[in-house]
Amino acid sequence: MTTALKYTPEHTKAGADDDYRQVLDDLSTASVQRNFDPYLDIDWDAPEMAIVVDDPRWILDREVDPVGRHPWYQQLPVDKQIEIGMWRQANVAKVGLQFESILIRGLMQYSFKLPNGAKEFRYTTHESKEECNHTLMFQEFVNRTGMDVPGAKVGYRVVSPLIPLAATVFPSVFFFGVLGGEEPIDHIQKDFLRSRANLHPTMAAVMQLHVAEEARHISFAHHLLRETIPRKGRVQRFLLSLMLPLTMRILCGAIVVPPRTFRKRFAVPDEVIRDIFWRSPESKLFLRNVFGDVRMLGEQCGLMNPVSRPLWRVLGIGGRPSRYRSEPTYTAA
Repeated sequence: MTTALKYTPEHTKAGADDDYRQVLDDLSTASVQRNFDPYLDIDWDAPEMAIVVDDPRWILDREVDPVGRHPWYQQLPVDKQIEIGMWRQANVAKVGLQFESILIRGLMQYSFKLPNGAKEFRYTTHESKEECNHTLMFQEFVNRTGMDVPGAKVGYRVVSPLIPLAATVFPSVFFFGVLGGEEPIDHIQKDFLRSRANLHPTMAAVMQLHVAEEARHISFAHHLLRETIPRKGRVQRFLLSLMLPLTMRILCGAIVVPPRTFRKRFAVPDEVIRDIFWRSPESKLFLRNVFGDVRMLGEQCGLMNPVSRPLWRVLGIGGRPSRYRSEPTYTAA
């Protein structure tokens, strides 16, 4: 079970907390000793990795994927389910690529202002390198599907150049955004892998590689926020307690909900989209489950109060916090 660390100054200088410093050393060492290269660790050209248009393994899993579980999708002809499944999985990869690109730029902004000797500098640079590999991996996957997908919604893509600036001006909010993007993608991919869904080997390889390294990235954001937020003033902490659920809800919608291109290309009725995102009981449960770990973090950082708790519920992402990082969703409802 993850436990909160003792709270001390943010950067690793005199008086910094030994536990926090050790965590940063361990994460950096792990990045050196256990890392992946998508062009060495994925055999893209192996016969079993070939991507063909009539492969039923592209059909979306009805237990895990929000679109796949809806009756509208399940009643479609098999060839249409395959096409939609391939398009959706390619688009999720494209969204992941776009988010990682923003994250890389933000991490570089954040590390730029760090003082000499700050251990955060080494780890954030390791993480940036790994995220660059993820963008290569996601784009390679998209290219091989042959799907010309746009990725995130237009509004998200328009404001993306401005988001990394928050890493310098509002670093806590930036790392909220890191979790708001990483947690939904990580949650969905772990659910797919846990369910042993009949994934295409290429999709499975991409997910496995991404989940393995993303664990470090999420761990760093959790430890950094637990280290820095409790030392802030009362007003700052109150404002951050409101920003945390708002950031999670906004970014989850930007990352998980497909763009209008999806609705137009496949003639998805508006009623179906509203049902999937997020009106049906199953979709509401999915939305709550995504942020169990972040609710745990909010408790550890002292960001749960009589005003912020109702806000989590109003936004549809309330619920009990996870008991430990990556608690399976079937026990976290």
